[in-house]
Amino acid sequence: MKLTKTFKAFFENEKSGGLLLLFVTIVSLYVANSSHATQYISFWEKDFGGHPITHWINDGLMTIFFLMIGLELEREIYHGELSNIKNASLPIMAAFGGMLIPAATYLAFNFGLPSQKGAGIPMATDIAFAIGILSLLGNKVPASLKVFLTALAVIDDLGAIIVIAVFYTSSISFLNIGIVLAIWGFLFILNRMKIYNLIPYLIGGAVMWYLMLNSGIHATITGVILAFVIPFGDGSEKSSSYKLQHFLHAPVAFIILPLFAMANTCIAIAPNWHEGLNNPNAFGIVLGLTIGKPLGILLFSSIGVSAGLCALPKNLKWAHILGAGMLAGIGFTMSIFITLLAFKDPEAILYSKISILIASVLSGMLGFSYLKFTLSEKKGLI
Repeated sequence: MKLTKTFKAFFENEKSGGLLLLFVTIVSLYVANSSHATQYISFWEKDFGGHPITHWINDGLMTIFFLMIGLELEREIYHGELSNIKNASLPIMAAFGGMLIPAATYLAFNFGLPSQKGAGIPMATDIAFAIGILSLLGNKVPASLKVFLTALAVIDDLGAIIVIAVFYTSSISFLNIGIVLAIWGFLFILNRMKIYNLIPYLIGGAVMWYLMLNSGIHATITGVILAFVIPFGDGSEKSSSYKLQHFLHAPVAFIILPLFAMANTCIAIAPNWHEGLNNPNAFGIVLGLTIGKPLGILLFSSIGVSAGLCALPKNLKWAHILGAGMLAGIGFTMSIFITLLAFKDPEAILYSKISILIASVLSGMLGFSYLKFTLSEKKGLI
């Protein structure tokens, strides 16, 4: 399988971004537990324009991240792995399993409890981290595995976005939503009229973001819906969609996601921190990501292939699917993001973050070790 130029560029950016995320997370945790902890943690809580800095990052800058996710998804649908239903069906089936089984695992511990609203936490995959860990295995990784994991993670994040829109909303302002839809419709008309200048789309997107921020639906959803009215054209390097996606890759990978990681992992870990993990919420998160993810991905993939709904690509083995499922258990960015929407209690947020970090580290180590062993086998596994 040959990788397209666009996919190679995306994979390389995500690889570097994943390694940077790992570095800044370690640094953030270290500083938050050093003699500079008070100053460091208070910095992210400083008021700026009526909101703390973390708010601007989580509700503002992360909208740009979701815009890039939307543009990548659009490209996959038109020209990429998802453009062919036969190719798309395997990662789609895997993603369904990778969302449903972790959520079910979480609810098995939390159903009927106040913490049950955290069921979306173990559903998503951190694209940058997952690809960053996979890239450490070097040239041994077959192209089909790179494509499968990337497509799986993109679909996973789309699922997480839908979950955020449906389940993590407060009181809704239908007037604001109506205006947002009107602006979106106007931008869609501009798209159909083949107006390729990005300025009206970006201005319209900024207004949509402000209205969505005050609508009750999380403002970051704006990024996704805006992506689908950005002119795609023929998908070439001259298209508006490609130019914007290409422009956003570096800022998202090397500025926005590292800032998000630093702002949301400045966790002061108390000496008895492990006592706070002895609860259904922590069990649901850790087991949902480390066990539910690989189990769901492998199970639904095998069901899809057995039912003839999809086929296993050349050079991709079931052992690779399982290994990819383990790496998909690295929830990090999206899992922390959903945590902030699911819970308001600072203690619940703190121990959810710690649980996500533990689960993501375990998933990354297990996935890396398992795939390294599997890919080193000359004949491979079934």
